[in-house]
Amino acid sequence: MWLEGEISNLRAPGSGHLYCTLKDDSSQIRAVIFRPTALRLRFGLEDGLHVIVRGRVTVYEPRGEYQIILEYLEPQGRGAQQLALEQLKNRLAAEGLFDQGRKKPLPAFPRTVGIVTSLSGAAVRDMMTVLHRRCPILRLILAPVLVQGEGSVEQIVAAVRSLTAMGHVDVIIVGRGGGSSEDLWSFNDEKVVRAIAESPVPIVSAVGHETDITMADFAADLRAPTPSAAAEAVAPVLSEVLDRLGELTMRSRRAIRRHCEGTRSQLDLLVSYLANVRFLVLEDMQQMDGVVIRMCQAMQELLKQGWDQLHAFQHVLIGRSPAAQVRHGTTLVPQLLSRLQQMMRFGMDRRTQEAHACLARLHTLSPLAILDRGYSIVETVPARRIVRAASQVLVGQEVVARLARGQLRCTVNETVPEGSV
Repeated sequence: MWLEGEISNLRAPGSGHLYCTLKDDSSQIRAVIFRPTALRLRFGLEDGLHVIVRGRVTVYEPRGEYQIILEYLEPQGRGAQQLALEQLKNRLAAEGLFDQGRKKPLPAFPRTVGIVTSLSGAAVRDMMTVLHRRCPILRLILAPVLVQGEGSVEQIVAAVRSLTAMGHVDVIIVGRGGGSSEDLWSFNDEKVVRAIAESPVPIVSAVGHETDITMADFAADLRAPTPSAAAEAVAPVLSEVLDRLGELTMRSRRAIRRHCEGTRSQLDLLVSYLANVRFLVLEDMQQMDGVVIRMCQAMQELLKQGWDQLHAFQHVLIGRSPAAQVRHGTTLVPQLLSRLQQMMRFGMDRRTQEAHACLARLHTLSPLAILDRGYSIVETVPARRIVRAASQVLVGQEVVARLARGQLRCTVNETVPEGSV
């Protein structure tokens, strides 16, 4: 059964099978793409893609639903190859493989050129003819490959990598002659595109005619419309280079000659000037001798003044010598010591007399002196409080009478208030 519709609810589990729903404005049916069929698809499925499919209608028994097992899919309105090419271009562009910032400039004067193409086509003869005509001294390394059909992709990738691995190839041309889009399809393969983009050596893409565009053109550092144009872009014209070198050589010689003539004129002026330099030097030497003599006289005068000042300072220092002051002090110290001893003795005697007077006054005020006159101090027992009034004790209470010498322990027989005697 052939059907046409839009893909939705696309699912891709780990089994490798694809499940989706095929629908239009009025109906829908579940669809299954088993892994072998999915691996043969040349484009990627996505929701919203309008396709034309062929398959077998079956019943999925666990749910009792009709489904179609797809065996062939093609995008509606465009071929599978064109869709796959657009998807690959968008994905590689998103990775930055086509950015202009990563393009490498071609060497101005390459020594070794690598060519990746087929030996049976006319492109290789055209490129070698142009390269030999423009620059016969170029070294060419040809890497023959299949440019279409089975195995061509692997051979192109291997040739590019082997040339870059040599280390002495300056630039590489990858190309072939014209053909149909199917003939050029190997240069749209992702492996070839990545090999060209990863190459550290600048690569020129020359695939087909000027109107043919492949993914290799976007990844290469330079796209040439034809293989012959690629050879012209790579190789400089040796005769033009030699003519340019000859012209630059002549210009350099004329410039050097003019420079030498100008330098010679300056040298002649310097020589004529040096003729008078000798006399100028002699005059300067005479002036320098006069300056040296005056400097010596000034130095001698300064030294004489310095010696005079030194002698004057010596006299002043001798008069202020510490030794004379020490001798004067030695005679003065015994006198001061004697006066100090006399003042110390006088001070001690005066302080002793004052101390005896204070002791006498203190003895007069001492309670012990009062006791010597026959008085006593009465204290309560056991608090040892001094009794100053009869009301402080009770009849029968023990008291202690402190005398000048010894104490009396007494018992109160009677208390007489003040004023009753």
